Amino acid sequence: MDHSGHGMTMDLPPFTLGRGLAWSADPFFLIACLLGLALYGWGVVRLTRRGDKWPVGRTVAFVTGVLSIGLVMCTKLNDYGMVMFSVHMVQHMMISMVSPILLLLGAPITLALRALPTAGRGRKGPRELLLMLLHSRYMRVITHFAFTIPLFIASLYALYFTPLFDFLMGSQTGHIAMMVHFLAVGVVFFWPIMGVDPGPHRPGHLMRILELFAGMPFHAFFGIALMMASSPMVETFRNPPASLGIDALSDQNAAGGIAWAFSEVPSVLVLLALLFQWYASEERQARRTDRAADRDGDKELEAYNAYLASLNTRGG
Repeated sequence: MDHSGHGMTMDLPPFTLGRGLAWSADPFFLIACLLGLALYGWGVVRLTRRGDKWPVGRTVAFVTGVLSIGLVMCTKLNDYGMVMFSVHMVQHMMISMVSPILLLLGAPITLALRALPTAGRGRKGPRELLLMLLHSRYMRVITHFAFTIPLFIASLYALYFTPLFDFLMGSQTGHIAMMVHFLAVGVVFFWPIMGVDPGPHRPGHLMRILELFAGMPFHAFFGIALMMASSPMVETFRNPPASLGIDALSDQNAAGGIAWAFSEVPSVLVLLALLFQWYASEERQARRTDRAADRDGDKELEAYNAYLASLNTRGG
């Protein structure tokens, strides 16, 4: 199979980490990453100039998320990923599980809504269009757990265990479309769960944790299926180039191990983030309650004490 546009994938030397991390940029993802960093940077600078603060942690998370995409799409990992199932699985897991979490922790939608100027009365600018999109029926559907969880699962089973994967891997355009799909699926799956940016669905923290763990067992089972298989299951990786010096079945088993491991790591990261958000929201609620009590002299407590006193009077 000729993978034109991905470098000399047919004559790659045996994989090492050093060779995998060598620069080999995919033009589409290089431009997309640079554009994403530029727009985010513009938003942060705009807020800073106007005297507003933007958390440094969010900027670090977003930049790290973009760099994680660049790591798997703008290096030789992208070339090796065309002929090695294990390297492809690293790409898939990174761009669908790790990158979306980091990007969402960067709260790019919140930044855009704060940085974009409002259009005049009766006019629609970028900010107004973004708000319309956020409140649209389309967004309500694609971020609902009844849609995101089946989509998350289907992106594994329906893709790898049907001829669709081989078709997409047959061209550079198909490969790019598949990687964009992985990233989009990760974003819509984790968006309602992470709860940093505004969105159509904001379930409670306990429901978010349940949504997180609803999809992960299927991810683990997918990895186990690849690890336990007795023959290569994906045509694209059935006959790796001799120059790599690898066995297709062993490489597939390694890919399964990677898929299984990645189902655990992001789960722990997201769970920690959720628990932190839960704690922070409880703290904010407690502070609001305290401020309300300070303002009204804790009338609720006084009313309760008066009620107890009236009971005592009646009992006497």
